[in-house]
Amino acid sequence: METVPTENALLGGRVRLLQPSRGYRVAVDAVLLAAAVEAAPGDRVLDLGAGVGAVGLCLAARVPGCTIVGIELQAGLAELAVRNAALNGAESRMRTIVHDLARPLPAELATFDHVATNPPYLAAAVADPSPDPSKALATVESSADLARWLTVAVSALKPTGTLTVIHRSDRLEEIVGHLVRLGWGDVTVKLLPPAARVLLRARQADAAVRRLSPPLVLHRPEGGYTEEAEAILRHATPLAF
Repeated sequence: METVPTENALLGGRVRLLQPSRGYRVAVDAVLLAAAVEAAPGDRVLDLGAGVGAVGLCLAARVPGCTIVGIELQAGLAELAVRNAALNGAESRMRTIVHDLARPLPAELATFDHVATNPPYLAAAVADPSPDPSKALATVESSADLARWLTVAVSALKPTGTLTVIHRSDRLEEIVGHLVRLGWGDVTVKLLPPAARVLLRARQADAAVRRLSPPLVLHRPEGGYTEEAEAILRHATPLAF
């Protein structure tokens, strides 16, 4: 990772973001994920795979009074997440821990009202990793595969909590299958055309239930974001499920 990061803005300038000048950089996925978390003031949110803290920062900007704990494998990215919290005046509400999800979460964290996660999109067996080590770790499963990632996520939730995930749409059935086996099979699915991405919100349930939310169309045919996407990405509007 470059020693001198760039400073960028999210949510129309509401969030200032330091991130590596090369390697993995924040995309709209993080903003969409944060917008989909149905947090309220006073709620505790766990961000698994926090990177430089973009999801937590966007959530903190939208929901006053919620607190966010980020878990990140890469120490360099976690350091930037801490700096970003201070840069945005959110250091009292955001905490980032360097931790490998192959190991249990620290017991001191207890349970959360919501978990948000943007796991690495590519399974190691089929990936062609980036030559940049940091980007490869962010985009390709390593010590914790998708099944492990989801197991950790639901284990950190209160029984009444929600799990919100953004991932590749071609792995939707795999994700739902894992959640059903874990007892979190009440799943609402939202497609994000034309992007090959999907948002899922899962709740604990004795039986599998799948709902399809109206899709969020990201781009107009002639180019540019749709009005609905623009409201979410620029103006911090919640993403409706």
